[in-house]
Amino acid sequence: MSDLHELSALETGAAIRRGDVTALEVVDAALARAERLGPALGAFAVLTPERARAAARALDRAGVDGAGPLAGVPTAVKDLTATAGVPTARGSVLAAGVVPAHDDDVVGLLRDAGTISIGKTAVPEFGLPCYTQPAGAPPAVTPWDRTRSAGGSSGGAAAAVAARLLPVAHGTDGGGSIRIPASVCGLVGLKTTRGRVPAGPAGGDPAGLSVHGPLARTVADAAAFLDAVAAPGPGEPFVPAAPPPGGYLAALGRPLARCRIGLAVDPPLDGVPVDPACRAAAEETAALLADLGHHVEPVAFRLPDDVVAAFLTLWAVLSLGDPVDPADEPRLQPLTRHLRARGREVGGAAAMGALHTVQVATRTLVAERAAFDAVLTPTVALPPRPVGWFTETGDPADDFDRQIAFTPWTAVANLTGEPAISLPMGWSEGLPIGVALRGRRGEEALLLALGAELETARPWSGRRPPGV
Repeated sequence: MSDLHELSALETGAAIRRGDVTALEVVDAALARAERLGPALGAFAVLTPERARAAARALDRAGVDGAGPLAGVPTAVKDLTATAGVPTARGSVLAAGVVPAHDDDVVGLLRDAGTISIGKTAVPEFGLPCYTQPAGAPPAVTPWDRTRSAGGSSGGAAAAVAARLLPVAHGTDGGGSIRIPASVCGLVGLKTTRGRVPAGPAGGDPAGLSVHGPLARTVADAAAFLDAVAAPGPGEPFVPAAPPPGGYLAALGRPLARCRIGLAVDPPLDGVPVDPACRAAAEETAALLADLGHHVEPVAFRLPDDVVAAFLTLWAVLSLGDPVDPADEPRLQPLTRHLRARGREVGGAAAMGALHTVQVATRTLVAERAAFDAVLTPTVALPPRPVGWFTETGDPADDFDRQIAFTPWTAVANLTGEPAISLPMGWSEGLPIGVALRGRRGEEALLLALGAELETARPWSGRRPPGV
């Protein structure tokens, strides 16, 4: 089958179960495309062909009778996530050659589901910015226009899925790091409820901002991925409501009740302009949801200044989570040094105060939108940015300000712990424009169902980037 890369993850798994193709053939095809197209896209930090082929051969020998829907499907793990025996540099020259001795839980869950990782996808240094420009490596770019960033910090994963190197990939989201790349690469990106996917044994952050989730070309593939990784982890500090009976993929086949949806096209921060194409994408999606029978009404929400300041304080403090020898600090990228310097200025009492401010604000934010099943916004405020746009002045403070202006909405779901999904509903001058739905905690199934309904009404999977 010469067109394996055109298949969705579920279609790939079904082809393997039918015997139309072997897992090894699928993995070989994915590796060939990754080796040919991946470097120009900045998609991968490292490829692991020997490991991937060995896993595929083992699966072919064992057979797939009774296997799950993703058995044999090629994927890749974001390079922030520990994978035993595989270099995990976290986007930094300081960690080059570091090989973990253990897997993070999500890696084992993906392996148990039968997926086969072909490597690690590229990330920015320590996953801090919303673009992916690792030191000493090419930037991750969107296949829709290779002069523009693929977003971050799951930029490599998004580039790989959008260019059909992989049908689905793993990402993490601490401030929008799944949804931002999904928007600029024309994908489905799901930020899961806090605690939905285990972060152990050593992952996660004390504030619970960062979570694992999928980047996919279809809603159904995202649901199947979530079924694979939504498992209780021993000792996890955050435990959401149980998944729906039968799982997320099965839930897509059930009738969807009419929903009440709030539309918020004005950003929650003062002084942030919204590109007309981003605003239009959200408004057109709202009109489509209304046509589908949902009740949509405008809603305004604003993040108070003290909450914004608290989030920025936490982000700076969390940038210190990667231990660095003081003698090596000058080797870090300018933005990383800037954030770590700010983090070191925060005392323990101020850090705890910021966490408390965020927790208090979360109660208010969740209460304010309690009447709505979901809130619809643009995913980001601007179309995909040119490579180097964030860093062009050479001032890391300006870099960070530009990131805030680019993505004013996404961090809200990380603060509240709620799930959110970005969908490729808009297009402007050939570039994808995402819209986002933020739901109640534990209600990924509802967001996926709304996404599937929109996908059926206005299909997007037939669109493909040029040259891939």
